Amino acid sequence: MMSASAQRRSEPGVDIDVMIESALWSACPDADAAVRRAVEAAAQAAGKSGAVAVMLTDDASIRQMNAQWRGIDKPTNVLSFPAGGTPPVPGADHHLGDIAIAYETVAAESLSENKNFADHLAHLAIHGYLHLVGFDHETDDEAACMENLETRILSSLGIADPYADAASAD
Repeated sequence: MMSASAQRRSEPGVDIDVMIESALWSACPDADAAVRRAVEAAAQAAGKSGAVAVMLTDDASIRQMNAQWRGIDKPTNVLSFPAGGTPPVPGADHHLGDIAIAYETVAAESLSENKNFADHLAHLAIHGYLHLVGFDHETDDEAACMENLETRILSSLGIADPYADAASAD
């Protein structure tokens, strides 16, 4: 099943195109809205404008992308593909990049971590967006910075700190 929702201009200066590439996402009818809300909040917090495409897909598709682009032959929850040095087109929003999110992995993580599915989806959309605008978590300092920003953005959406339980388990 392939459907696309209409692209929409939002206040933070981000255009978001959400494409539902897997019928599995029908189990979460609010997925499109949750992703848009999360990316809009992330754009506002990061102060970055532009266009973003988000593909809601399945494990098989994201596994293929992960193998092709990262050399890791397994599914993952979210992948980000920054547009990089693509020059802006005059009169158009600069394309920041693409995000892919896999349904089965999000569902399994939500269940195993006792998280609300839509909240976890929002977190992954924010995480993916932050990668598009230059954030990373390769070092401890980078990870702390990115996690703090994610937590602040999620809090602005009324979503609990996803790292709180992980920190108390250490």
